[in-house]
Amino acid sequence: MPTHMWQKSSYCGEGESCIHVATPAPGAVGLTESGDPAGTVLRTTPAAWAALVRAVKEGLPRD
Repeated sequence: MPTHMWQKSSYCGEGESCIHVATPAPGAVGLTESGDPAGTVLRTTPAAWAALVRAVKEGLPRD
């Protein structure tokens, strides 16, 4: 996926390691670590990515 446009979260500060996200094709989401953008790419579906983002925004359930 190196030819695709990677996007970094606006919440990521300068010099911090962040996750970069790309959508190389319909039905695909790619994730990589900003410290090594040419390294390993995790691939997932838009639905799984949306569920993760939603869970992070909502926070973990408390007992």
